[in-house]
Amino acid sequence: MTVIRGHIIRLDPTNKQATHFSKACGVARLAYNWALAEWKKQYEQDKNYRDECQANGITIDENRLNKPSQGKLRKQLNAIKREKYPFMLEVTKCSPQLAIMQLGDAFKRFFKGESKYPQFRKKGVNDRFSLSNDQFKLKSKNNKPHIQIP
Repeated sequence: MTVIRGHIIRLDPTNKQATHFSKACGVARLAYNWALAEWKKQYEQDKNYRDECQANGITIDENRLNKPSQGKLRKQLNAIKREKYPFMLEVTKCSPQLAIMQLGDAFKRFFKGESKYPQFRKKGVNDRFSLSNDQFKLKSKNNKPHIQIP
């Protein structure tokens, strides 16, 4: 049996920190929604190509297939974010990257039949973002625990 552990920590941020967290949540939501729209678009293109090949009796060229994946979508977002979404650079890199990874996990669960098709995220409804373990430090000041986020 595998046990997956996670930590949920209640934070008491200052106004400046709360603004940063809000930006990180917004960037994560944007990345997730962008990736979901892009996933749908690429999946439709792939499906149309397969249908066209079958209708015409043409062998499917594996090099022309554009099957979406979270890895491809992360690379695509990294390629366009400096020009199209420069505000993404104001928050940690984990915010958009982990949101797209969560979308990939959502599709895995969907294809296994464990959950419904992923939906777009809405502002103000369970706003969240994730950090990887190397993106924060636990410190202690005056015998009070502190979390330092770059």
